[in-house]
Amino acid sequence: MNLLKQKCVPCEGGMPPLTQEQAVKHLEQIPSWKLVLNTLEKKFTFKNFKEAMVFINIVADIAENEGHHPDIFISYNKITLTLTTHAIKGLSVNDFIVAAKIDALEK
Repeated sequence: MNLLKQKCVPCEGGMPPLTQEQAVKHLEQIPSWKLVLNTLEKKFTFKNFKEAMVFINIVADIAENEGHHPDIFISYNKITLTLTTHAIKGLSVNDFIVAAKIDALEK
């Protein structure tokens, strides 16, 4: 199942997070991301602060369109994005969909 062609679905809880095996399988489509505990994480470095902020605004548009939002950490030209589904205290397919759409920006 191609993550780029999927749309996030609202998650209100009541469902289990993905298993480690399921997460690793989805990670095959986004190999530049890392599994860190119950999150996906990726670090980015830009030429300067302005380029970093342009990227953040594009990520914000993706997140709003999908209704699923990453945690964003910025330090001048360095950005770390983390994705997790807080309602289930772990990873859902939504996290992988948003990660894939962010990765598509680099292509």
